[in-house]
Amino acid sequence: MATNVQEVRRHPAVQAFGRAGMVCYGLVHVLLAALTAQVVLGDTGEKTDQKGAVATLAETSLGPVLLWVLALGLFAFAVWQLAMAAGGYGWVTKKRKRIYRRCGSVGRAITGTVIGIAAINYATGTSQKSGTEQSQTWTARLLALPFGQVLVGLVALFVIGLGVMVARKGVKKSFEDDLNMSELPPATRSWVERLGRIGWIGKGASYALIGVLVAFAAINADPSESGGMDKALHTLAAQPYGVIALAVIAVGFLGFGAYCFAAAKAHKG
Repeated sequence: MATNVQEVRRHPAVQAFGRAGMVCYGLVHVLLAALTAQVVLGDTGEKTDQKGAVATLAETSLGPVLLWVLALGLFAFAVWQLAMAAGGYGWVTKKRKRIYRRCGSVGRAITGTVIGIAAINYATGTSQKSGTEQSQTWTARLLALPFGQVLVGLVALFVIGLGVMVARKGVKKSFEDDLNMSELPPATRSWVERLGRIGWIGKGASYALIGVLVAFAAINADPSESGGMDKALHTLAAQPYGVIALAVIAVGFLGFGAYCFAAAKAHKG
């Protein structure tokens, strides 16, 4: 069974389409950086989450074509990540860290699939809820359960913890362990290191912000205080010095997108 998983993961088609999909994943984060920058400039009308990034493509003249290409790329990326979760990261010697890496691949597979479905919905004209609307719906459902506030609080702690783990990967530069830097041109390696650090830290900060919103919803038993990335970033923009923090996160999204472009070529998977 393990051998079959390895064969699937290493199949040239899986590798090629998966790495092309990582480029699409990076593109989503570059668009997200642009939307976040618009919030920095005072625009409050955009959805600053992954679905908002997809919606940006939908507004272009080649929108439907681009959306279908993006969707197919993200689905291929999801398959590659699932293969990595099942049998990848053999170069990580510590079992606990290897499990963390594989869990991260599962999370990216889910994210890629969700964004891919959103791209298809936009391409076909199907209505689409924002991340905040979905978060508030699920928060309301959890709050309605026995010990609902405790459950929502646990979700908040999980999301905040996830944000810390993601940011920690940038601080410690452990993302470099997954890259074969020799595959990259020498002149770009230092930039990949810098942008990767900025990207992982910024992405982790955005997750932690969402967790904080969910925590407020748990404390006040009010699902309207919950929200996705779009609400988290707009809430941050309204705080003192929030615009500065938001600009840092925008640069982080841009850095993560650049990291994905490099990883599409140099990832050890």
